Amino acid sequence: MELYNLNKDNLEEVRLVPFKLEKDIQALVEKNTESIFEFEFIETEFVVEKYRIDTLCFDLENNSFVIVEYKKGSSYSVVDQGMTYLQLMLNNKADFLLKLSQHKGKVLEMKDVDWSQSKIVFVAESFNSYQKDSVNFDNLPFELWEIKRFSNNTIVFNKHKSNSKESIGSLTDSKKSNAFSEINKEVKVKIYRVKAEDKNLGKILKQYDIIVDGTDNFKAKFLLNKFSLKYKKKLVIGAISKFEGHIFTFDFDIKKSPCLKCFYQGEPAEGVLDCETDGILGSTAVITGGLQANEVLKTILNVGKNLNSHILIIDLLNLKFRKVLFRKRKGCICENI
Repeated sequence: MELYNLNKDNLEEVRLVPFKLEKDIQALVEKNTESIFEFEFIETEFVVEKYRIDTLCFDLENNSFVIVEYKKGSSYSVVDQGMTYLQLMLNNKADFLLKLSQHKGKVLEMKDVDWSQSKIVFVAESFNSYQKDSVNFDNLPFELWEIKRFSNNTIVFNKHKSNSKESIGSLTDSKKSNAFSEINKEVKVKIYRVKAEDKNLGKILKQYDIIVDGTDNFKAKFLLNKFSLKYKKKLVIGAISKFEGHIFTFDFDIKKSPCLKCFYQGEPAEGVLDCETDGILGSTAVITGGLQANEVLKTILNVGKNLNSHILIIDLLNLKFRKVLFRKRKGCICENI
C-alpha cells in the first residue's frame, strides 16, 4: 500500500522512516503511555535482581502492573522473556509495590494490586510470524504492538490480535480432566476460567449441591457464603494462616443454621489469617483441605456429624483442635432466611 500526503492537489509520497535506536521508541512511548495504552507511567529502567525492565506502568482499569519492553530486530523469543518477567514480578511483589507506593505518595498494600492481571507488552517496528504465532492464544498475558514512523511525522501503533479461540488453559484443562477420569470414570470436571465476582458466581453455584471453598481471601469467601445462602446450598469453608486453620460447614436448608458472617462480621483485621503477609505452613493447607474433604464425604454419605453451627480451629503449632459452637447473629444477612 502506497501512502501520500495531499499538498495543494499534489501528491507527496509518505515514506516509512525507521527508528535508529530502540531508545528512540522507548522515549516516545514513555511520554505517551496514557494516550497509547491508557496506562500510567511509573518508572523507566526499573531494576529488580539482575534484570532491567525498560518501562514499568500501571493499568488503572485492572489495578495491575504492566511491563513494556522495546525491541529492534526479531532474533528473540517473546514467550521466554515474557515468562521470565512475569515470574520476576510475582516473586518480587514487594519491590514492585514499593515503587508504586513511592510513585503514588502513599503506602499501598498487596491487596491493592490485582496480580492475576499482570501482563507484558512488547513494542517493535515489526514481529515475525513465529513471534506472532507464539502468542496466538486467547489468554496469554502478552501483547505485541507494532510501531511505524512516517516522513510526515505520523506515528501508527497496531496491536496484534489473536485470532485463536484456544487458550493455554483449555489445553491443560483437558489433561486435568483426563487425570480424574483415569481414577474414576464417573467424575466429570468442568472448569470455569472466570474471576469469582458478584456478577457471575451466583449463576455457577446454583447448579451444584455442595460448595467447597478453596479461595485465599475473605471477599471471595463472603461471596460464596452469600450465594450458597441464597440458593440454600451446603457450604464447606476453609481459612488458613501460619500454623492455624479454621473449618466451617453450613447447611442452609436448615433454618437455624448460622452463616460465615455470623462469625466474621467483616473481613478480619489486618494481620489476622493473612496468608499474604504471614505465610502458610504447607501441612496446614494439607490438613485443612483434608478436613474439608472429610466434611463433604460425610455429607454425601449421610454419616457421622458435620460441623454445622460450629467452627473447628486447628493449631498445629501447639497440636490443639478446638470445636466451638456459634449461633445466628442478630441482624446478620441470614437472620430471616
